[in-house]
Amino acid sequence: MSRVTLLDTTTATPAAGALLQNIHQAFGATPNMFKAVAHSPAALQMMWSAFGALGGGALPARLGEQIAVAVAERNGCDYCLAAHTALGRKAGASADEMRDAQAGESADPKTQAALRFALQLVNQRGHVAEADVAALRDAGFDEPQLVEIVAHVALNLFTNYVNVALAVPVDFPAVPLRRVSPA
Repeated sequence: MSRVTLLDTTTATPAAGALLQNIHQAFGATPNMFKAVAHSPAALQMMWSAFGALGGGALPARLGEQIAVAVAERNGCDYCLAAHTALGRKAGASADEMRDAQAGESADPKTQAALRFALQLVNQRGHVAEADVAALRDAGFDEPQLVEIVAHVALNLFTNYVNVALAVPVDFPAVPLRRVSPA
């Protein structure tokens, strides 16, 4: 049971309701996470804008979803794990690739480097070493991509915290947490 009322276009403020309409059009439904965040039109606008901006960024959608799944697993967020696994599959990742990402792993060395770095950011609360950044560059990531990896992690920390703290009901096909211990 959610710890906040899930709002819709009829119960949200006009500003949040307009955003919820846009979200509904994009997804064909309004995911519960957005209904929970709609209590704050500012937070809803920030979150929706961030998803849109990163969706058109330098990183492929598939990698963004793999990062989201790794971060969700690390934070024990059932909601984000389910949502981003589904979105990752829609972005072209196989079921095995999404399962591997859940453990912070990938058979592709470049993806592996990004997942490793993303989890280092989470585990070390951003306090990564120069060698960690160098490893990402050595894997073929440029500075815009490096910044976007950090942005994906930050956005996913926000959504993980919203969903866990507010006990938002999962409305995507469930994916069991593996409970991978922090590296």
